[in-house]
Amino acid sequence: MNWVEASAPSNIALIKYMGKTDSKVNRPANSSLSFTLDKLRTFVRIRLNTELQNDSWKNYERTDLLPISLSDKGQQKFLTHFQMLKQEFKIKGFFEIESANNFPSDCGLASSASSFAALTRVAHDWVVVQSAGAFAPYRPKELARLSQRGSGSSCRSFFSPWSLWHADGAEAIGLPYQNLKHQVILCDTQIKSVSSSEAHRLVTTSDLFKGRPERAEERLKQLIQSMRAQDWKKSFEICWNEFWDMHLLFHTSQPAFIYMNDISLKVLREILAYWQNHQDGPLVTMDAGSNIHLMYRVDQTEIYQQFSQKWRSHVSLWTDEGYLEKI
Repeated sequence: MNWVEASAPSNIALIKYMGKTDSKVNRPANSSLSFTLDKLRTFVRIRLNTELQNDSWKNYERTDLLPISLSDKGQQKFLTHFQMLKQEFKIKGFFEIESANNFPSDCGLASSASSFAALTRVAHDWVVVQSAGAFAPYRPKELARLSQRGSGSSCRSFFSPWSLWHADGAEAIGLPYQNLKHQVILCDTQIKSVSSSEAHRLVTTSDLFKGRPERAEERLKQLIQSMRAQDWKKSFEICWNEFWDMHLLFHTSQPAFIYMNDISLKVLREILAYWQNHQDGPLVTMDAGSNIHLMYRVDQTEIYQQFSQKWRSHVSLWTDEGYLEKI
């Protein structure tokens, strides 16, 4: 049988998903809003193999892709999700599965989101191809709901450029700023010592988690309002407060853990100083990791290029133009 391949993008939440009300289906404790990172993608391909007794996974070796580092537990989670998809789509037999990213995994760039979204999409596409028109394709919202069962945040990767995820599932949301430029300051590319799944569990032990879902829901309303009003400064302030709120949960959980490092703090101080001096700058956020995501309006190309040159003397970057190595 021939390979069937699909890809899906990562996404970065400006209002964070942190904490679950139902871990079996990854139902979030609060709604979240994300921007889709179409340039940061996971590629997954599958092929039926009649000689296999079980589904198998390995890295997708391609010169333009980076290998994914999956622990035994991670592989099992990935394959378990595929088994669920096979049941959903009534797929028979066992498959070779290969996957890889065009960006580093397990360091706070949401590779889990893009991986599970891509796996969900390729299983669906395989059925579409094999059925020769007899299979009624699922809508994006239906695929997103399936993908959510494997990785909560993956459901947001089915909509672009903006995605809203709430208790009833993910959907597209219309907002201004359709073509934001995106930049990631790679403060640390090592595998995280605390996984995102473990972080979701630990944050609920923080004294600060009380009221957290309500704070996030209120910020979500404020951010949608400020973006629709094209109030960039207010949007920056909301995003800034939101990611600090999430990281303070990490710092005060039982046991406490910290993703931020010295480089993270240095960059954050410099961005804040720039905003204070110019009353303008990029939107800033961080996921469960040490790396920093920046988003720029299309009229901020000069600032975008200025910051790219500035930080490349300290760290490597991921940008809309691709990977920029430290100089």
